[in-house]
Order: sequence, then C-alpha cells, then structure tokens
Amino acid sequence: MDLSVDIGSLRLRNPLIAASGCFGYGVEYADMVDLATLGGVAVKGLFLAEREGHDPPRIVETPAGMLNAVGLQGIGVHRFVDEKLPELRAQNATVIVNVCGSTIDEYAEVSRILGDAEGVGAIELNISCPNVKAGGMTFGCSATGTRDVVRAVRHVTTLPLIPKLTPNVTDIAGIAVAAEEAGADAVSLVNTFLAMAIDVETRRPKLSNGVGGLSGPAIRPIAVRMVHECRQAVRIPIVGMGGIMTATDVLEFMIAGATAVQVGTANFVDPTIWPKLLAGLEEYLGRHDVARVRDVIGTLELTEAQGWSSS
Repeated sequence: MDLSVDIGSLRLRNPLIAASGCFGYGVEYADMVDLATLGGVAVKGLFLAEREGHDPPRIVETPAGMLNAVGLQGIGVHRFVDEKLPELRAQNATVIVNVCGSTIDEYAEVSRILGDAEGVGAIELNISCPNVKAGGMTFGCSATGTRDVVRAVRHVTTLPLIPKLTPNVTDIAGIAVAAEEAGADAVSLVNTFLAMAIDVETRRPKLSNGVGGLSGPAIRPIAVRMVHECRQAVRIPIVGMGGIMTATDVLEFMIAGATAVQVGTANFVDPTIWPKLLAGLEEYLGRHDVARVRDVIGTLELTEAQGWSSS
C-alpha cells in the first residue's frame, strides 16, 4: 500500500504533516512520536530575529476548538539552523519551515538562509497569521500582496514554496491563483479564523491581544469547502488543514482535493494521534481496494444540481 504523495519536488512518506505552531520545532515531540514516520514536520514560524510574542493569556479553549494569540513567538532563523535543524536531521524528519516576515525583504532573506541550510525540505510562507500587526494577513488578504511575496521568495530559493493562505478573505481561490502565477509549488490552507472570546465578569477579552485565531473541529467544514474551491482554480497541490481529528477527516480533505494535510489542534488533545491516523488511512484504502492514497485525491463526486464539478 503506497501512502506517499508529492508536493512539488518534495516526496512525503505519507500525507500527514504536523502543523506549524502546534508541534513546536518537532524535536519537543521526539520522545512521543517517531518523526521519521510522519509525512513532514512544519516547524514554528521563523523571523530573522528572535521574537517574544504576545503576553499571556494567549490560548483560550472553545467548545469545539481553541483560540490562540501566541504572536509567532520564536527563536529566529539563525538559532533554528544552528540548534534545531541538526536534531531534526538526526531524527530523519522531513522538514517544512514556516517563514514569517514583517516586510517582503524579510521573507526573502529568511528563505534565502534556509535555502542554504542542509535538511530543509520546503518553505511554507506564512502570509496568513491573524495575530500580528505587520506582515501575516497584511500580505495574504490580497492577490497583489500574495503575488509580491511569493515572487520575491521565488527569486532567492529553489526549495518547494508553499504559501499558507488565510480564510479571512472573500475569495480564497483568487488568492491561490495569484500564488500559483507567482511561482508557488503548492498552497496550504486554511490558517485560523479571526475570532474573539470575552470574559463576561470583567467584560474584557480573554486574550491579551484582544482577538486571536480559531482552530479545531469547528472550522473543518469551512476549510474543506475552501480546499474544494481552490482545487477547481489551481493545478498545483494543496495542503489542507483545519480541525482534523480522525482518519475520516484526513480523507475528507483529500477527497475534496488536498494532496496532503496538516494536523494541528489535535496534537494538544492527543500527541500520539499519528499512528492512529495512519492505521485509519490504511484500513480505508484496503476496504476500498485502493493501492495508492494519491488515487483518492480530488475524487469528490457531485451532481450537476450541487453546483460544482470535480473534473
């Protein structure tokens, strides 16, 4: 049974990727998870310099997920290359680095540094974080901003390039098209939804930042719809994410058109979820007599009355 999938020139052992921001730098989970068994590890977002992030409280549980406003706390690209990347190489992990920037030049410089580093498999461009005031969604909310960032990074690296798209737009497929036209090898979607929780006793936001990003099972149906919309608009692979908790959730994204998926919030619930997801995928393929998981991608069947075609 073949679980491998391709994201541009990068071949993944299977379609399961640990989502950026929910799995640290990967090495924190190495005692619980064999990183070599994952399709990939998307590490925490990296700027040029170290970053403190927002003051606590910066995580709030919701009935079907969580709000976070961590603010992209991180050690910076230089420390990552020196301290974390060698450990990930030793674990035989497929490393996808989430790249952040306050300016286009910063995105390009961080990507250039990573392009020269041994052991980086791909770059995920974070143009969609809702928790920072500069960069992030500032670029990803428009086709022009997306195109400008992707083009700048494309000029400085040959690594597979995967812009991470925000759902906080009216036409996510149009943003995906702009990324493809600018040279992206794939797109990943969706990042979190801008949201708020209020303490009714104090009448103040529960997060120090006021607002944060909503993730978890509550957003999954919207994310699946957005993956399907983008699948109709672009030819490059899509990495789907949003509230995946079971193998059935993985398959839902893949049938909608995702080549691979990222699992994030579920790590906080069950850090040992990975073998369960793989076993569920294998069971499904066996039950449906499918030899390769890639043969499931984009196989959604719709009637004419349902409005879309999967062809």
